[in-house]
Amino acid sequence: MGITQILFWFLSLLAVGSAAMVVVSKNPVHSILFLIVTFFAISGHYILLNAQFIAIVNIIVYAGAIMVLFLFVVMLMNLNAESEPQKNRLMLFIGTIAGASLMLVLVAALKQSDTTTHLIQMGGGNVGLIEQLGKALFTDYVFPFEISSVLFLSAMIGAVVISKKED
Repeated sequence: MGITQILFWFLSLLAVGSAAMVVVSKNPVHSILFLIVTFFAISGHYILLNAQFIAIVNIIVYAGAIMVLFLFVVMLMNLNAESEPQKNRLMLFIGTIAGASLMLVLVAALKQSDTTTHLIQMGGGNVGLIEQLGKALFTDYVFPFEISSVLFLSAMIGAVVISKKED
Protein backbone atom coordinates (compact mmCIF):
# COMPACT_ATOMS: atom_id res chain seq x y z
CA MET A 1 0.00 0.00 0.00
CA GLY A 2 1.62 3.22 -1.19
CA ILE A 3 1.50 6.67 0.35
CA THR A 4 -0.93 7.84 -2.35
CA GLN A 5 -3.40 5.13 -1.48
CA ILE A 6 -3.08 5.83 2.25
CA LEU A 7 -3.67 9.54 1.63
CA PHE A 8 -6.66 8.75 -0.58
CA TRP A 9 -8.32 6.59 2.07
CA PHE A 10 -7.53 9.07 4.85
CA LEU A 11 -8.97 11.99 2.86
CA SER A 12 -12.00 9.92 1.87
CA LEU A 13 -12.75 8.96 5.46
CA LEU A 14 -12.21 12.57 6.55
CA ALA A 15 -14.54 13.90 3.85
CA VAL A 16 -17.30 11.39 4.50
CA GLY A 17 -17.00 11.70 8.28
CA SER A 18 -17.04 15.48 8.32
CA ALA A 19 -19.90 15.56 5.78
CA ALA A 20 -21.88 13.27 8.06
CA MET A 21 -21.11 15.56 10.99
CA VAL A 22 -22.45 18.52 8.98
CA VAL A 23 -25.81 16.79 8.84
CA VAL A 24 -25.77 15.32 12.37
CA SER A 25 -24.48 18.36 14.27
CA LYS A 26 -27.17 20.35 16.08
CA ASN A 27 -25.12 23.55 16.32
CA PRO A 28 -25.09 25.44 12.97
CA VAL A 29 -21.65 26.92 13.68
CA HIS A 30 -20.22 23.42 14.17
CA SER A 31 -21.90 22.31 10.94
CA ILE A 32 -20.18 25.12 9.04
CA LEU A 33 -16.81 24.24 10.56
CA PHE A 34 -17.27 20.59 9.58
CA LEU A 35 -18.18 21.73 6.05
CA ILE A 36 -14.89 23.64 5.88
CA VAL A 37 -13.06 20.42 6.85
CA THR A 38 -14.98 18.63 4.07
CA PHE A 39 -13.83 21.23 1.53
CA PHE A 40 -10.21 20.82 2.62
CA ALA A 41 -10.49 17.03 2.24
CA ILE A 42 -11.93 17.45 -1.26
CA SER A 43 -9.07 19.82 -2.10
CA GLY A 44 -6.69 17.08 -0.96
CA HIS A 45 -8.34 14.74 -3.47
CA TYR A 46 -7.82 17.35 -6.20
CA ILE A 47 -4.14 17.52 -5.33
CA LEU A 48 -3.90 13.72 -5.53
CA LEU A 49 -5.43 13.95 -9.02
CA ASN A 50 -2.74 16.51 -10.00
CA ALA A 51 -5.25 19.36 -10.32
CA GLN A 52 -3.55 21.95 -8.14
CA PHE A 53 -5.41 24.93 -9.59
CA ILE A 54 -8.82 23.46 -8.78
CA ALA A 55 -7.61 22.60 -5.27
CA ILE A 56 -6.39 26.15 -4.65
CA VAL A 57 -9.58 27.69 -6.04
CA ASN A 58 -11.67 25.32 -3.91
CA ILE A 59 -9.83 26.40 -0.77
CA ILE A 60 -9.88 30.11 -1.57
CA VAL A 61 -13.45 30.38 -2.85
CA TYR A 62 -15.40 27.78 -0.91
CA ALA A 63 -13.51 27.22 2.34
CA GLY A 64 -12.27 30.79 2.49
CA ALA A 65 -14.92 33.16 1.22
CA ILE A 66 -18.27 31.39 1.13
CA MET A 67 -17.91 29.50 4.40
CA VAL A 68 -16.74 32.61 6.25
CA LEU A 69 -19.79 34.41 4.87
CA PHE A 70 -22.04 31.55 6.06
CA LEU A 71 -20.38 31.66 9.46
CA PHE A 72 -20.96 35.40 9.80
CA VAL A 73 -24.60 35.09 8.72
CA VAL A 74 -25.30 32.27 11.17
CA MET A 75 -23.59 34.13 13.99
CA LEU A 76 -25.50 37.33 13.20
CA MET A 77 -28.86 35.51 13.10
CA ASN A 78 -28.38 34.41 16.74
CA LEU A 79 -30.24 31.13 16.36
CA ASN A 80 -31.47 29.56 19.56
CA ALA A 81 -33.90 26.80 20.53
CA GLU A 82 -36.69 29.20 21.57
CA SER A 83 -36.95 30.82 18.14
CA GLU A 84 -36.94 27.50 16.27
CA PRO A 85 -40.31 26.68 14.69
CA GLN A 86 -42.15 23.50 15.66
CA LYS A 87 -41.52 20.56 13.36
CA ASN A 88 -44.53 19.05 11.64
CA ARG A 89 -44.58 15.22 11.84
CA LEU A 90 -46.03 14.97 8.32
CA MET A 91 -43.11 16.98 6.90
CA LEU A 92 -40.61 14.78 8.76
CA PHE A 93 -42.28 11.67 7.31
CA ILE A 94 -42.29 13.12 3.77
CA GLY A 95 -38.64 14.13 4.14
CA THR A 96 -37.71 10.64 5.29
CA ILE A 97 -39.52 9.07 2.33
CA ALA A 98 -37.84 11.50 -0.10
CA GLY A 99 -34.39 10.82 1.37
CA ALA A 100 -34.90 7.06 1.24
CA SER A 101 -36.07 7.33 -2.38
CA LEU A 102 -32.99 9.34 -3.31
CA MET A 103 -30.77 6.80 -1.58
CA LEU A 104 -32.48 3.97 -3.49
CA VAL A 105 -31.95 5.74 -6.82
CA LEU A 106 -28.27 6.42 -6.03
CA VAL A 107 -27.64 2.82 -5.00
CA ALA A 108 -29.34 1.53 -8.17
CA ALA A 109 -27.32 3.92 -10.35
CA LEU A 110 -24.04 2.93 -8.69
CA LYS A 111 -24.91 -0.75 -8.97
CA GLN A 112 -25.38 -0.45 -12.73
CA SER A 113 -22.27 1.67 -13.31
CA ASP A 114 -19.13 0.10 -14.68
CA THR A 115 -16.51 1.64 -12.41
CA THR A 116 -14.26 -1.37 -11.94
CA THR A 117 -12.80 -1.26 -15.46
CA HIS A 118 -11.79 2.39 -15.44
CA LEU A 119 -8.52 3.16 -13.69
CA ILE A 120 -7.32 6.66 -12.98
CA GLN A 121 -3.64 7.50 -13.06
CA MET A 122 -3.08 9.60 -9.98
CA GLY A 123 -0.26 12.11 -9.89
CA GLY A 124 0.64 11.64 -13.54
CA GLY A 125 0.15 13.83 -16.57
CA ASN A 126 0.00 17.58 -16.75
CA VAL A 127 -3.66 18.26 -17.48
CA GLY A 128 -4.59 19.99 -14.22
CA LEU A 129 -1.41 21.99 -13.78
CA ILE A 130 -1.57 25.76 -13.53
CA GLU A 131 1.07 26.12 -16.24
CA GLN A 132 -1.08 24.30 -18.81
CA LEU A 133 -4.15 26.28 -17.80
CA GLY A 134 -2.26 29.56 -18.15
CA LYS A 135 -0.91 28.62 -21.58
CA ALA A 136 -4.38 27.70 -22.83
CA LEU A 137 -5.95 30.78 -21.25
CA PHE A 138 -3.50 33.28 -22.71
CA THR A 139 -3.11 31.71 -26.16
CA ASP A 140 -6.36 30.08 -27.28
CA TYR A 141 -8.80 31.98 -25.05
CA VAL A 142 -7.16 35.39 -24.66
CA PHE A 143 -10.05 37.35 -26.24
CA PRO A 144 -12.83 35.87 -24.03
CA PHE A 145 -10.53 36.31 -21.02
CA GLU A 146 -10.05 40.00 -21.77
CA ILE A 147 -13.76 40.50 -22.42
CA SER A 148 -14.58 38.95 -19.04
CA SER A 149 -12.04 41.23 -17.35
CA VAL A 150 -13.71 44.29 -18.94
CA LEU A 151 -17.10 43.00 -17.71
CA PHE A 152 -15.75 42.58 -14.18
CA LEU A 153 -14.26 46.08 -14.30
CA SER A 154 -17.57 47.57 -15.43
CA ALA A 155 -19.41 45.65 -12.67
CA MET A 156 -17.03 47.05 -10.04
CA ILE A 157 -17.48 50.59 -11.38
CA GLY A 158 -21.26 50.07 -11.37
CA ALA A 159 -21.19 48.86 -7.76
CA VAL A 160 -19.19 51.92 -6.69
CA VAL A 161 -21.55 54.27 -8.55
CA ILE A 162 -24.65 52.63 -7.04
CA SER A 163 -23.19 52.68 -3.52
CA LYS A 164 -22.29 56.40 -3.66
CA LYS A 165 -24.59 58.57 -1.56
CA GLU A 166 -26.11 61.55 -3.24
CA ASP A 167 -25.26 64.89 -1.65
